[in-house]
Amino acid sequence: MPRDKREVDSGLLNKGFRHRDSDHNIFIYWSLDGKKSLAKTKTSLGKGFDIDDGLLAMMARQCGVTKKNFLELVDCPLERPDYEKLIKQSGKL
Repeated sequence: MPRDKREVDSGLLNKGFRHRDSDHNIFIYWSLDGKKSLAKTKTSLGKGFDIDDGLLAMMARQCGVTKKNFLELVDCPLERPDYEKLIKQSGKL
């Protein structure tokens, strides 16, 4: 199911991703102990649109998790320490 871009951006920031401006909104995950990870993704600079399922799946792969886990991360049921365990398993941390 598509997600509002603002909610995705906000969800990533709330879970330890840091924002960097570029030609897109770049989000890079920093661990609880302050280490930069390989988990990163980006969204468009535009406002007021939904991110479709295909793009959400791509963002999930970039962040080292399944689409289901990515949506749980953004929607908040997946807590930050649990996300770190998942990306350690995927080799992104």
